[in-house]
Amino acid sequence: MAGRGLLAIVLAACGLPLGASPAAALVPAIPIPALPPAPGPAAIGGPAEPRPLEVRAVPEHPFMAGGERSNLHVDAWQTDVHLNPGPLGRDTRVRSTLLEGVCASVTFDSRGRIVTICVGLEGPKLVRLDPKTLELLGFFPLPPRIPTSLSIFNDFAGGGYFYLDERDRAIIPTTTRAIWVVAASGDGFRLERVYDLRRHVRFGDKIISALPDWSGRIWFASTKGVVGWVEPGSGEVRALHTGEEIANSFAVDEDGGVYIVTARALYRFTAGPAGPQVDWAYAYENSGIAKPGQVHAGSGTTPTVMSEEHVAITDNADPMNVVVLRREDGGEVCKVPVFEQGASATDQSLIATEDALIAENNYGYTGPTAVMFGATTRPGLARVDLDTCSVRWTSDEIAPSVVPKLSAATGLVYTYTKPGGIWQDPWYLTAIDFETGETVFKRRAGSGLGFNNNYAPVTLGPDGSAYVGVLGGLVRLADGG
Repeated sequence: MAGRGLLAIVLAACGLPLGASPAAALVPAIPIPALPPAPGPAAIGGPAEPRPLEVRAVPEHPFMAGGERSNLHVDAWQTDVHLNPGPLGRDTRVRSTLLEGVCASVTFDSRGRIVTICVGLEGPKLVRLDPKTLELLGFFPLPPRIPTSLSIFNDFAGGGYFYLDERDRAIIPTTTRAIWVVAASGDGFRLERVYDLRRHVRFGDKIISALPDWSGRIWFASTKGVVGWVEPGSGEVRALHTGEEIANSFAVDEDGGVYIVTARALYRFTAGPAGPQVDWAYAYENSGIAKPGQVHAGSGTTPTVMSEEHVAITDNADPMNVVVLRREDGGEVCKVPVFEQGASATDQSLIATEDALIAENNYGYTGPTAVMFGATTRPGLARVDLDTCSVRWTSDEIAPSVVPKLSAATGLVYTYTKPGGIWQDPWYLTAIDFETGETVFKRRAGSGLGFNNNYAPVTLGPDGSAYVGVLGGLVRLADGG
């Protein structure tokens, strides 16, 4: 839609200018257009009985929103583990909202409202939504897309990753090589501060992600390998050029460690007197091939801190390995191959408890056309146990590109699956038993292109509902009653 997007038209129809933050007049959710329902049931499997897990709570970050609501991967360690429950598959209700872009990083402010960035063809926008109705409560335009050699479906810079801080402010890497601080203002938004990083992140480069360390410095990483931080008070920037491509977010720990994976190695950085310093680097096994299902030729994972002792990634071997290292010195603790040779790739973070990891196979996902008209990708999901350094189970579920989540309250892994051979292209929220790997239930979210999540995660809300960012916008699945 040239010149004016659908969201702008909806706002205008409600008497609201583009960039307004509607409060008095809510903008109702328009459902995402769907293909006719696929043959077969919308619900597969019976309701689940919760099987709670004992997991270690991640230390609360003083500069990020608490309660597992601050960023795409749940917490500062990037564990993708929610302590709160997810749906149990009981009389599941599905609601969606059309927002002209994938609403990937779903966060929740202190009032329980959704704060997310939706990245579409016309560029990213920050929006606030009602968590139950998905009505639009606020809208804030962000800088537009910058042309790149990457497919628009593989370009996560400029809003794909952001975080909500302890003051409900959205800290957003933008396409203009800056970090914006956007604060809540009444029922709207306002731009509070801009940190200009153009002296360090040169033209043609992009900021992929930003996160604070435990001292409050805002660390950032760029797609061409710049690693640095901003001092929030003075705005002073310190940076180091690694010269190695970075395609994912990163993790931070309570000891000042910043874990960043490049196309060559996993690094642990800390803040030195002159800027970022390398504590250690682990050069992982790499086939040198960007396999179908990966954005670049390297690890597809955001590093995941497992515990006070360990951090984990996948490498880019064939088949790929789940690799666990010591936080202290980067020493290898465990290395386990997952999935089949010639059909093993991921571009998702690992789910991590203190002693187990879940890896997902995305082999074959090269973009939306790879899963259209009945096509799909290779299975599955695998659990690796640290004590035996072996694969405990492998599921044959097919999750083309989602970031799955674990609920410790239900004992279920929530993923987003698509079977092959059905032209309507149905997509399902799928729950897998963490202990056994058995599929417990599936609930159809919708059918067709608009319901493809395209690398966005499952997010579990404070009320136990599940949200999935999709090409059309955002889908909510919740138990009835």
